[in-house]
Amino acid sequence: MIEAAPIVSEAVAAVFRTLAPGDVQLFPVSIEGVPEPYFVVNATKVIDCIDEARCREVHHYDKDDPSPDHPGEYNWIYGLRIDPAKTEGAHVFRLAKFKVAFVVSEDVKNALEAVGNLGVSFERVTGAIESD
Repeated sequence: MIEAAPIVSEAVAAVFRTLAPGDVQLFPVSIEGVPEPYFVVNATKVIDCIDEARCREVHHYDKDDPSPDHPGEYNWIYGLRIDPAKTEGAHVFRLAKFKVAFVVSEDVKNALEAVGNLGVSFERVTGAIESD
C-alpha cells in the first residue's frame, strides 16, 4: 500500500496553510517546464479512529501472510467510516491502520472545492452509509 503525498498548486496549499496549519507540512517543489510553484502536502497527524463496525466491508491482511510493510493494518476498506469524536479536532490526517486514506474536514473539503479543478474526489467518512 502506497501512502502517496499529494502535490498541489499554490491555491490549494493556501487552503491547507489557512485551515490546517498544525496538521500539515508544505514542501515547495518545482515541476520541470511549469513556472508556477507547487507543494507536497504531508499530513503530520495519524489518528486511530476507524469505526470498523460502521464500515461497509473491511479486509484485514491474512494472519498467515501479514503485510511485511504494514503489520496489523487493513488491506482495504469499503464504505470507510470514522469516529469523529476520536479525531482530536484535526482538519487533515491519515488513519493509523489505513494510511492510504487522506482525510480532510468538511471545512477543508468545501474550501478545496471552491478552488476547483482539483482532480480528486471526496467520500464522506462520517454518518450512515448510503444504500446502493
